[in-house]
Amino acid sequence: MTRSSISATALGLMTAATVVTSLRGLPSMAQEELTMFLYIGFSTLLFLIPAGLVAAELGGAFADRTGGVYTWVGEAFGSRWGFLAIWLQWIQNVVWYPTGLSFAAAAIAFAIGRPDMAGNNVYVGLFCIVVYWIATFIAFSGTTLLTKVTQYGFMLGTVVPGAILIGLFVWWWATGHPLGWESVTNPSVATDEHGHHSPRWLPVAALGTLAFLGTILLNFAGVESTAVHVKEMRNPRRDYPIAIFIAAAISFVIFTLGALAVAAILPYAKINLNSGVFDTLTAAFTALLGVSWPVNLLAVLICYGALGGALAWLGGPSKGLLATAHDGMLPPVLQKTNARGVQRNILVVQGVIVTLISAIYLFMDNVSVAFFLISSMTISLYIIMYLLLYAAAIRLRKTRPDLPRGFRVPALWLVAGAGFAAVAFALVVSFVPPSQLPIGSPGGYVALVAAGTVVFTGLPLLIYQFRKPSWQQGREHASLHPIQTGTKSQAADSPGS
Repeated sequence: MTRSSISATALGLMTAATVVTSLRGLPSMAQEELTMFLYIGFSTLLFLIPAGLVAAELGGAFADRTGGVYTWVGEAFGSRWGFLAIWLQWIQNVVWYPTGLSFAAAAIAFAIGRPDMAGNNVYVGLFCIVVYWIATFIAFSGTTLLTKVTQYGFMLGTVVPGAILIGLFVWWWATGHPLGWESVTNPSVATDEHGHHSPRWLPVAALGTLAFLGTILLNFAGVESTAVHVKEMRNPRRDYPIAIFIAAAISFVIFTLGALAVAAILPYAKINLNSGVFDTLTAAFTALLGVSWPVNLLAVLICYGALGGALAWLGGPSKGLLATAHDGMLPPVLQKTNARGVQRNILVVQGVIVTLISAIYLFMDNVSVAFFLISSMTISLYIIMYLLLYAAAIRLRKTRPDLPRGFRVPALWLVAGAGFAAVAFALVVSFVPPSQLPIGSPGGYVALVAAGTVVFTGLPLLIYQFRKPSWQQGREHASLHPIQTGTKSQAADSPGS
């Protein structure tokens, strides 16, 4: 019987849907005005494509084992770093929840005709906390209700509103309405020649103006999640790169046209990172049709998509962390599940972290600044995971040439090296306060991002350092095998030691 296979087009579309999860990131791209082309191009060519190709090689090499980045990084550098990688993949998702839910909060505000609430920091913070805990208690029952309700979220909450937004942009431009970037005067995104301002095509060579790079990069993350399908392709060596380039092209077009719509329709000073999409729709419908009621309907769809994108993943990443319990990485209290097999205690810890991070909204009056701060913390954690991913691919190509790779990245050192350098640079600028936003105390901003990164990166290393043999439940389901190759320190760090 012939084994069914996934085509390059099908996997390309699947990957694009994984990357473009919502319209949440469009205002952050629009904040860069026409310099967005450089940022989006950077994210596509030097992050999305290399990450997809590298993950495909690693996913194919270890297709017979669970664990994902835990297995990939662990086999390259030992279980300590594998645990750090899977922890970072989990914790960045946890840290990201408040930004995804804040976008849903803004959508509800516009849906009920109260757009002013989208900028109310107390409303946004409390919404994130209450909605997340409601979803967590539902998840305790082990029900798949959240997944079923949100399975059409991408199409209804992202594709349909996104297509309408782009259509309004074309109509706006064709009918001669003023374009937002034509009147921008902010020196970060505009030049001033004898009192005449023109939009920049290249950003100012200063770290403060490059700070949005990390936030934009975050919108392109997650491509590694589809790498597990590489062995389901008829000819992965030929078809997987095609799939990645299809996904990259779709992501580039959607993000670029959507961000251009926001930048064209809204004056620069009115681009709000949390409500910018809804403000754009309101301005376009009001100017072009003299009505605003379609925004209420679209806000409902966007809210549906945003909640789906955030809450459908509520239990998934924590299951990946729970899987490390088989290798004794978690204390017994975090290994426990309830009668339905749900990782209850991990979900509770997850909820506490989301609550603490959502509280940032309560103490910062400017929702855009709070939104950007949390996003910067998220990308710094995710980038460290990608650094480990690229390094693991390079090391395993050298130390484990015998692995049955279904797909091999051509010129791996160049591809993975370029990806490593790109995300390392993005990591640096993610700690820099953006010159485009009124962040208040630069020192306080840097301290918060740095503290979050250090705490969430250092905690798994401490857990690993002080783990006890009694934590290990047995190796029959372990994701890592004892490592026979590599350095002595690597062997000593293997779970079999």
